[in-house]
Amino acid sequence: MKISVDRSQLLAPLQVAHAVVERRQTLPILANVLITANEHGFRLSATDLEVELSVPGCLEECTVSGSTTIPARKLLDLCRALPDGARLTIEISGNRANVRAGRSRFSLSTLPAAEFPGIDVKGDELGLELPQRELRRAIEATYFAMAQQDVRYYLNGMLVDVQNGHCRLVATDGHRMAVTELPVASADAARRVIVPRKTVIEALRLLADDDTPARLGLGVDHVTLSAAEVVFKSKVIDGSFPDYERVIPRNQDKVLDVDRVSLRDSLGRVAIFANEKYRSVRLQLEPKLLRLSANNTENEEAEEELEVDYHGAPLEIGFNVSYLIDVLNALKSDAVRLHLSDAGASCLMTEPSGGSSRYVVMPMRL
Repeated sequence: MKISVDRSQLLAPLQVAHAVVERRQTLPILANVLITANEHGFRLSATDLEVELSVPGCLEECTVSGSTTIPARKLLDLCRALPDGARLTIEISGNRANVRAGRSRFSLSTLPAAEFPGIDVKGDELGLELPQRELRRAIEATYFAMAQQDVRYYLNGMLVDVQNGHCRLVATDGHRMAVTELPVASADAARRVIVPRKTVIEALRLLADDDTPARLGLGVDHVTLSAAEVVFKSKVIDGSFPDYERVIPRNQDKVLDVDRVSLRDSLGRVAIFANEKYRSVRLQLEPKLLRLSANNTENEEAEEELEVDYHGAPLEIGFNVSYLIDVLNALKSDAVRLHLSDAGASCLMTEPSGGSSRYVVMPMRL
């Protein structure tokens, strides 16, 4: 293989592909990026055996087509260190990659492309086409509720549940839950997969905030995301996700509307004085009034009052303040609606107009 490429044309796709490469690898080749080149351009691929990312790029010249694997970090650092406008010539000779840029010469070790592991997929795939902006915003509205390193491994990811013409994204860590719904064209299709946390975070990084289409493919043991010629493939988590429909509270008799930003800012100030371990905040609800309070082991305390649209009976309930703030940051509406029943029941948070997202937060003992 022998190619010539502008520094910027190699750096951009290399930065995208390198995000998949783990610093600590069990196999030496997993630290490498696969480069495949022909007269039409090149493609970079990286994998950690759980996820695989493939990114296209443009060449100035391809003298000899071929493929090889090169250490990803060293190639990325080299491209970053070269000046703007530099032209790289990469030639493979034996197990070395000889790189030339102006008067500079570099030699990197390579490993055979045939040894590069790919993610094998099985079974059929349900394909959904969505605008990148819609899919990105749905993930943003949900992903923060995923668990991190939970022994219940099926919580360390996001459920994608397609049924009845809708695609629901669901995330929970056992203390809170986020559900967002998107309409899809495949009205009769049905598929449920749990997408790993790393895959969800990487998808957020890849999706653009525009209306260009993205294809989401849901297989039995894998998921693929294709956007702007970038192809992202991942294994799915093999497990049974909790019945999220049963967790969503219904028929709650205490409903209040409050300005979202005012509530978020007040909670942020009160949180300064909350117990660092439990992060608990007390909500005292009266007609047209919401009182927020917190204290800590140093006998410090905070209290704020907000005017709210509420006409029900008084109620006192506690929550983890960080969970409430996360929901208020995820919502984009001017106001937020809280659905409550008693001090021992979960709170349902929605937009007053309904919206496409629902959030459930479990209470804390005061």
